[in-house]
Amino acid sequence: MIREIQVQDNVAIAQVIRRALEEYGQAKEGTVYTDPTTDDLFELFKTEGSVYFILELDGKVVGGCGIYPTKGLPTGYAELVKLYLNADLRGKGYGKALMQKSMEAAQKMGYTHLYLESIPALNEAVHLYEKVGFEKLDAPLGDSGHFSCDLWMERQL
Repeated sequence: MIREIQVQDNVAIAQVIRRALEEYGQAKEGTVYTDPTTDDLFELFKTEGSVYFILELDGKVVGGCGIYPTKGLPTGYAELVKLYLNADLRGKGYGKALMQKSMEAAQKMGYTHLYLESIPALNEAVHLYEKVGFEKLDAPLGDSGHFSCDLWMERQL
């Protein structure tokens, strides 16, 4: 089931995110790993022009993905953020389903483009981004504060 985040999801989704970064050796400053908002995504995604979707299987939070109007992005852009899944679910279409739901929501909110930041070590995610039409950029857009992310991509909606 894919649904919007609820306050009771905060702890579980923060664990999913941090565990994934640990698995890839990316538990470091300048990523969502140390970002204080990771522990209260419900509150963060009350921001106008944002939405965060939770993937729930058998009553358990196992992944998520969202859209956020990151400061400094060009007009019409939002950021695709925090796409993370438990390890046993990767490569099975769940990430793509979360991204599709997020892209549809972005279109409904009137965005024309999506931007994202990642890390080359998250190669499975990067492959998925390319598969759904994201293209690499030479420099970052906006001001996410995630200075350790050194791969930037965008996609027209």
